[in-house]
Amino acid sequence: MLEKILNFIFLRPFRAGRAMKRFVAHMEGELSDEFLETLLGLMGLVFCLSPEFRRNIEGFSGIYVFRTRDGAVAASAVFSNGRLKKCDKAVAGADIEITFRDGRTLMDFFFAPKPDVLTAMLKQDITLNGNLNYLYKFAYTANHLRLKVRELLG
Repeated sequence: MLEKILNFIFLRPFRAGRAMKRFVAHMEGELSDEFLETLLGLMGLVFCLSPEFRRNIEGFSGIYVFRTRDGAVAASAVFSNGRLKKCDKAVAGADIEITFRDGRTLMDFFFAPKPDVLTAMLKQDITLNGNLNYLYKFAYTANHLRLKVRELLG
């Protein structure tokens, strides 16, 4: 009951709806530098709103740093206590640092039905520093989010 009251007070369903529309616009249109920010923001809201989706991160803690080689995109995601906190810069002590060739490669990788890390590394689309399992977990969660958004928006 408290969760429903907090969701209502903070207008989370309204914010999630707006974020979903931006997210779909990024998926269907030209990629902007805001894609990663939109992805992390929507993911955080859906974790707050959906107990089913929140199960993906129960008992999980980790720090991700995402970058593009040209520095146009840099963000961090901190998972802790069943929540996601996004940062607009690199956070120290990351469990994994992922550097993408460009923003388009970042989006293509996360929305591939089965992200192929080895091929992406061989093609030099991504560079990894840290635990590879964290990347698979995030890619799975992002793909699950994409499917959930498509389902909700019809």
